[in-house]
Amino acid sequence: MTGSSGRLALAALLFTAAAAFATPPQVEKVSARQTATYTLEATDARAPWRFDVSLSHPDSGWDHYADLWEVRDGTGRVLGSRVLLHPHVDEQPFTRSLAGVNIPPGLSQVSVYARCTDRDWSEPYVFELPR
Repeated sequence: MTGSSGRLALAALLFTAAAAFATPPQVEKVSARQTATYTLEATDARAPWRFDVSLSHPDSGWDHYADLWEVRDGTGRVLGSRVLLHPHVDEQPFTRSLAGVNIPPGLSQVSVYARCTDRDWSEPYVFELPR
């Protein structure tokens, strides 16, 4: 291939290869439970929650790995986030926990999102809070 058709074919190949590497993390499983029960005077406060989140991602090392997951309410407000400090190349999927997440009264479900170092975000994993 020569000329513009060769350059176009090369560009298409490079775009396809780049898209294959731009794989966002995937939230595989979520579990949650309240860590204590208490009430505060004049408020209907609820106990904080502990979330256990399992992710999968084709971590390749320090240059590209899943580096964060978040628990969000229905408006997208972040209720809690867990920073992942290192790649999990040989541990897929992997599970990490976050305690102390305050869920507003009346909220029955949350969404969990995961991010990688390329700033690609997962699709939301909608989780119904156990009652």
